[in-house]
Amino acid sequence: MNKIEFGDCRETMRKWAAEGVKVQTCVTSPPYFGLRDYGHEGQIGLEQTPEEYIAAMVEVFRCVWDVLADDGTLWLNIGDSYYNYRPGKGQSLSKQSFANNHQDLPQTCARRGNKLEGLKEKDLIGIPWMLAFALRADGWYLRQDIIWHKPNPMPESVRDRCTKAHEYIFLLSKSDKYFFDSEAMRERGVMTAGDSAGSRQRDTRSTHGVGGGNDGINKAKEKLRQELIEKGYTTRNRRSVWTVTTKPYKGAHFATFPPDLIEPCILAGSRDGDIVLDPFMGSGTTAQVAVENNRRYLGCELNPDYEKLQADRLKQPRLEFA
Repeated sequence: MNKIEFGDCRETMRKWAAEGVKVQTCVTSPPYFGLRDYGHEGQIGLEQTPEEYIAAMVEVFRCVWDVLADDGTLWLNIGDSYYNYRPGKGQSLSKQSFANNHQDLPQTCARRGNKLEGLKEKDLIGIPWMLAFALRADGWYLRQDIIWHKPNPMPESVRDRCTKAHEYIFLLSKSDKYFFDSEAMRERGVMTAGDSAGSRQRDTRSTHGVGGGNDGINKAKEKLRQELIEKGYTTRNRRSVWTVTTKPYKGAHFATFPPDLIEPCILAGSRDGDIVLDPFMGSGTTAQVAVENNRRYLGCELNPDYEKLQADRLKQPRLEFA
């Protein structure tokens, strides 16, 4: 089942749930609050208040819940934004003008034409944690916050705070027991098979029972290297800060979901042959990474303009589109 359907993801997933469809994991990056107008009726992200946005997102992930396996996981990438109320000229910048220009606002700026209660100019809204707590209250287990560190963040001409260089990935599950293959997503540890053990600061001649001199020290280093490899120190359990650069995709006018960010989620959250869901498929990155790792995929997308981008990424005879 390799399929991407176009339309409102909530309607599509409700149909799948009625058909008894089940997926093992969901890896997705929804539209962020107040940052882009895609020019489509019913789109998520242009709600008038953060609370309305969160309510819409909770509805989406209730639909995900209904098609997710009981031991399944949800990997949710979400960024934050600053409240930037602009009366006067700011209000005259219509939502449609964003779509016509095919441009994003800076990823940290949510320009709103209506004043929001409880927010001050320049306030960080806190959308990721608002959503995480709302999903937890709705029944999801909030298992972890993962920091996506961006070495190449979008430049910002700010002088009263640091440049934003991270986003969140939340790991959520339907129950306290869920499928999670930690071995499949291990990261580089103390050393790899090609590394030298020469940086180990101890007397290897005495600890490894070899003679003195340079030759003895080198033999001891090799014995230590083998010892580290045998004990599994070449890799370690993945940490909760992931350094992944953003990468443009040819044909897309925006930064796409980086494959290196998606792959650990898919490897840990599913087995070979399992179905990976992305209700906001966009250019098709999640589908591409799923196929590359011997998984199947299901996706939803509101914007039909993405169909060509998806087809270009997924040029394989066995893939089908709906």
